[in-house]
Amino acid sequence: MSSEPVRIVLVDDHEMVIEGLKAMLAAFADRVCVVGQSVGADQVMGVVTDLDPDIVLCDVRMQGSSGLDVCQQLRRRDPDRKIVMLSVYDDEQYLFQAMRVGASGYLLKSISSEDLVEQLESVHSGKTAIDPTMAARAVEWPGARQGLTQRESEILALVVNGLSNRAIAAKLIIGDETVKTHLSSIYRKLGVSDRTAAVATALREGIFQ
Repeated sequence: MSSEPVRIVLVDDHEMVIEGLKAMLAAFADRVCVVGQSVGADQVMGVVTDLDPDIVLCDVRMQGSSGLDVCQQLRRRDPDRKIVMLSVYDDEQYLFQAMRVGASGYLLKSISSEDLVEQLESVHSGKTAIDPTMAARAVEWPGARQGLTQRESEILALVVNGLSNRAIAAKLIIGDETVKTHLSSIYRKLGVSDRTAAVATALREGIFQ
């Protein structure tokens, strides 16, 4: 454990949640110290730049920019910035998306104050913090870290194997339009615009290795 308290900035679009977290952490002032806060995403960049905290504890879903967007922006500005996502959503997809944009942790808001402090100290020491209830069932599928759902992963695998939309639809017993919808989502998540680029990205990043 560090001799100095871990310096935290809190980010949530509900001030009541921020005040609740501050009260929750107040009993551990010798271990963690809330040095600043941002209600919503608008002020985050300025607050973090000014205060340079050890960890940014950020809600996943907020009005306007999401916590995932905030994480990506902060990491783009400072690749060493530690951001821990705090959420009510125990959905593995959010977890994988958070890891993909460089988060150092994903914790649920139901976490106890003692556990939260321990996880923050763990992240400060260089480890990744994942809520134990999620880590136990967060089984990765190919493409999960790129944000793909399991169905999208199945479809991308078939695309890589050279199947047409019609063949994919027949194999998975879904409609052609459903395949097109999934492909559009896959392209967006991989940052590509067509089938060939999606295959190239899948191969380059070793998604199915």
